[in-house]
Parts: sequence; C-alpha cells; structure tokens
Amino acid sequence: MPLSTLCLRCGMCCDGTLFTHVSLQPAEVTSLQQRGLPLTSRADGSPALAQHCVALDGRTCTVYSDRPASCRRYHCQLYGALAEKEVSLDEALSVVDEAQALVAAVGAELPPVSAEEPRSVMQRARRADQPEHGGPLPPKTQAARERAEAFLDKHFRGRFGRREG
Repeated sequence: MPLSTLCLRCGMCCDGTLFTHVSLQPAEVTSLQQRGLPLTSRADGSPALAQHCVALDGRTCTVYSDRPASCRRYHCQLYGALAEKEVSLDEALSVVDEAQALVAAVGAELPPVSAEEPRSVMQRARRADQPEHGGPLPPKTQAARERAEAFLDKHFRGRFGRREG
C-alpha cells in the first residue's frame, strides 16, 4: 500500500514532468481510443499517449486498471528506493512534495499556458528555452528550471536522465 500511496501523491510520470509521451503497444490503441484518450505518434510512427495524460485527474489515473503496459512497468527511482526500504514512506512523500514545489516555482516564472503549449510546466519551460520559441529563458527562470531538473534527475529519473521525446 505505501507504494500506491506514493504514486497517488506524485503523478509526475503522468503529468508531463518526467516524460513527453508513453509508448503504446498496437493492441492498446483501440482500448485507449474507446476511452476517449487522444493518441499521438512518435517520430518513428509508433503510437503513443502524450503527457500530460488526459486520463490523469489531479494525481490519480482514471484508467489505472487498464493503463498501458509501459505505465505498468515504469517505476521511478524514488519508487524503487521505497520498495527496497531505502527510504520510509514519509521521506518519499517529502521528496515528492519538494519536487512539486520546485516545479511550481518554475511555473510561477512562466507566462500563463496558452492553447498551443503543453500543459506540463516542465515541458513548457524546456520549450520556452529553445531559440525557436523565444529562448533562452530569463536567468531567474533558467535557475529555477535547472534546480527542478537536477532534483528530478536525482530522485525520479536516476540513471535514465531526461527524456525529450
């Protein structure tokens, strides 16, 4: 139960903070489309579910029992540390709270989200930092983004690092 408590408090693997998409198996496409989830394609043409996932309600997955295999297999580094009893549930929840505060600090530095932009704060910050989208970010915003990315890399992504697509 502590592991599901962690996931339900976090949701960053589904809200676009950690990833831009979830890869899908062909058999999963129909089921997700029947549930009304908009799908996208990766650069290689394979089906994917864009993140911020529309099945995420707050921090809860509304298709949890039928979530894609990629979602079922994924466990962040913090989840692994909790599963291995390297950290307590309270410590893990504190890390989640700190990560969300760091992401919120980035969001506070960004303009309000527009219809053309991703809902995810971190995706918006990464995009805004690109020259074709007006980047680089102002120094204060860049510093907030760097703090958040480093924390996410350390506690959530671990050895996998940032995945941009």
